[in-house]
Amino acid sequence: MLELSAVTLAYGPVLAVSEATLRIGQGEIVTLIGSNGAGKTTILRAVSGLLAPKSGAITFQGRNLGRLSPDKIVRLGLAHCPEGRQVLASLSVRDNLELGAYIRSDTAGIRQDMELVFDLFPRLRERAAQLAGTLSGGEQQMLAIGRALMCRPKLLLLDEPSLGLAPIIAQGIFNIITNLNAQGVTILLVEQNAHMAMKIAHRAYVLEAGQIVAQGQAKDLAGDERVKKAYLG
Repeated sequence: MLELSAVTLAYGPVLAVSEATLRIGQGEIVTLIGSNGAGKTTILRAVSGLLAPKSGAITFQGRNLGRLSPDKIVRLGLAHCPEGRQVLASLSVRDNLELGAYIRSDTAGIRQDMELVFDLFPRLRERAAQLAGTLSGGEQQMLAIGRALMCRPKLLLLDEPSLGLAPIIAQGIFNIITNLNAQGVTILLVEQNAHMAMKIAHRAYVLEAGQIVAQGQAKDLAGDERVKKAYLG
């Protein structure tokens, strides 16, 4: 579904990712793990069209994303749930969700999908009229995921969904990610909590200083002594 072929990314003269090659097949949860600054978020930004590759190719369902604007990439069926949630604090929960469907014009379908999001996140239904900035961290993460789902993505990019959340809330978020995948959503997951990411992912890639240094089935990498020592404690 998504392929990166020898992709190199940089911020001006600063090299962030060097010749990364990875793929995500339809129906998978694939996780990227690595320390802060390893290049995980940079890869998601490139896939979303927020950062142009210096070299290499990014393709989604066979289409090269290299020259497409972010809004056109969303229209292809790719949604990005960014680190830090980035909900629109001064707007209501309902308004945030409606903005997630900005590429759509099917009013009835939008209403139906909002009900599905409310079914998935009952707390959001209770707080539909509440300003997003007044929600708890966990509720804002639910809203960020729900907003991304409103464009009916084929591939969902999740950047640090458990960041700053209490363990019990984080566990609930991971349960929801697993549920979404069971419903057919393909997921590329960037996550500092490598333990939990490895538990729910099918496959994993390990990034160090902008380079992919290991890849394979998540359960196999979770048992790799080098990976365990560096990332799993």
